[in-house]
Amino acid sequence: MSRALVFPGQGAQYVGMGVELAQRFPAARALLSEADRVLGFALSDIMANGPESDLTRTDVSQPAIFVASAMSLAVAEEALQPLTRAACAGLSLGEYTALYAAGAIGFAEALRLVRLRGQAMQAAAEATPGGMVALIGADEAQARALCAEAAAGEVLTVANLNSPGQVVISGARGACVRALELAKKHGIRRATSLAVAGAFHSPLMQPAAERLAEAVAALSWRDPQRPVYSNVTAAPLTRASEIPELLVRQLTSPVRWADSVRALHAAGISEFLELGPGKTLCGMIARTVEGVQCRNLDTAEDVRALVAAGA
Repeated sequence: MSRALVFPGQGAQYVGMGVELAQRFPAARALLSEADRVLGFALSDIMANGPESDLTRTDVSQPAIFVASAMSLAVAEEALQPLTRAACAGLSLGEYTALYAAGAIGFAEALRLVRLRGQAMQAAAEATPGGMVALIGADEAQARALCAEAAAGEVLTVANLNSPGQVVISGARGACVRALELAKKHGIRRATSLAVAGAFHSPLMQPAAERLAEAVAALSWRDPQRPVYSNVTAAPLTRASEIPELLVRQLTSPVRWADSVRALHAAGISEFLELGPGKTLCGMIARTVEGVQCRNLDTAEDVRALVAAGA
């Protein structure tokens, strides 16, 4: 059975994430301590105690989710010896964790980069007010048609293709409001505004992409030890030279998660292990491909279940 490791993106955070793993597993505790040292502030305290308003800030939630996911990975490697993996993938922010899991970048380097990414996205969001709208019961063509009508000269574009019937659009605040009003006209069952700081994965993130470009170009990337499926192309990324451009493009391009899941399945992946807070990815995967297994590792109980299953 071929396994892919998958990692969640922004929105998966919750107050208390990673606490139990840090208490029970030395490998997780060591990573959490290193994160505080690298960042120069007590991220561990915000993860454990909040407040939620701090944890949900883009510049905090992104490093927090990355650290929590890296802790889950460390625990899985300790509990499931060996932790086999044929490929890695992550949703948006999770792509950075996937690159870390595939050996393309070290923990401290990745954490600093994720912190800068969050800061750059937060700044871009504050400079140009925008939002995101989740569309339930929509395909890509319907979403693009809705964007074309609701934009009215402003930015509005497809941002996330998460699973069949679940698309997220992103753009200027006024355009998002019009999309909510026009969704049913386009045959879309439900449209819901998302509680996010700005218009992620849209052209409004171009200032953040420019800041990120300098940072990723300055790093010494390594060839991934396993293919990492790109959000931008939904194709396997195998060379270090490919990484910087794709990470920069990701900020202003649609996240093709459903296509990535289909590509992984077509490549022979029959088991997915979601490492990090929440169970969002397993739900998306189950709606996208049939006949695959998806397990989670977020809590100590998840670890016990995996070990008991001989995963």
